[in-house]
Amino acid sequence: MIEIKPARVEDAPRLTAIAMAAKAHWGYPKHWLERWEPSLTIYPEYIRANQVVTAILNQSLVGFYSLIGTPPRLELDQLWVYPSFIGKGIGKVLYTDAVKRAVELGAQELQIESDPHAEGFYLHMGARRIGEYVYELDGEPRVLPKLLVSLLE
Repeated sequence: MIEIKPARVEDAPRLTAIAMAAKAHWGYPKHWLERWEPSLTIYPEYIRANQVVTAILNQSLVGFYSLIGTPPRLELDQLWVYPSFIGKGIGKVLYTDAVKRAVELGAQELQIESDPHAEGFYLHMGARRIGEYVYELDGEPRVLPKLLVSLLE
């Protein structure tokens, strides 16, 4: 059974390890992962300042999500599952809890900047694509889907 619990500041190193491992799971080059490390590092201050929630399976922390911002629009800033647990329903449990928590916090919308590999998951869960973020990486454009979940329906 998956337990959903608020993150503790002492969870920060494990949350960072999960985020880095999950991102690496998609086969990105090492130098890209190094570039993204600052945005994937979870600090104790981040946990104190935001809604950070963990998934525990058999007493092991295996995934987490975070919500940032203020209603009426919150952002699902992070949602990661340790690679050996991907495809076992943990992402769905975390996502469902994130939507429920966003509603409880008074949000009307939940915005997601998705990794391209995760877009299908979010679309399956009810998000819709509303645009994209584009930036340059190694001289090529990198396109990140911008998704939105309406919480009023």
